[in-house]
Amino acid sequence: MPTKTSESPKFKDTMRPEYDMAGGVRGKYANRSKGDVVMVPIAPDVAAAFPDADSVNEALRVLLEGEPEESSPKLFPVGV
Repeated sequence: MPTKTSESPKFKDTMRPEYDMAGGVRGKYANRSKGDVVMVPIAPDVAAAFPDADSVNEALRVLLEGEPEESSPKLFPVGV
């Protein structure tokens, strides 16, 4: 039966020199988005049609106003 050792295998550094993260700052952009922001990937051609986030939200609200409540179930309730 093999015996356990407390020493873990040595870590072999395989990171290339051009990817040196020594000067990086952890969490530098973490506070940029508000806590209630939901990020959703949008296709590049669709994103090109909107100059900013407000115009995307406005278009989505118009779309939602045209849908009857029963036909569009809420998968992710707002405010949860």
